[in-house]
Amino acid sequence: MSYLVVLVLDNSDICHDILDAWEKAGAKGITILESTGIGRIRQSGLRDDFPLMPSLSRLLDSGETHNRTLFSVVDDLDAAHALVEAARNVVGSLEKPNTGLLFIAPLVEVHGLRKGDET
Repeated sequence: MSYLVVLVLDNSDICHDILDAWEKAGAKGITILESTGIGRIRQSGLRDDFPLMPSLSRLLDSGETHNRTLFSVVDDLDAAHALVEAARNVVGSLEKPNTGLLFIAPLVEVHGLRKGDET
């Protein structure tokens, strides 16, 4: 069974360190998204001109503080746990406030991933 490992990283300054650690831990591919959560939006205060359902591009242009959301699909639970450990080695305890959120989800089906050295 394949697994999805997702890390919402609060400190974007260490994003490259996480990428390096995940690659060394065996991640074959990592996708990175710039993201923000409702807590950060509320913390900075909702502006009068801020729409109730903002588009992603509007959020990115708003000057808000952003997180980095990294995710990778791995082949088994051991590989997923290796990414968790690699993230902890860089971030430290994720139980501390303002560090991030990491989770593993099982995937029923995965399409579009290349297996082996196929071209």
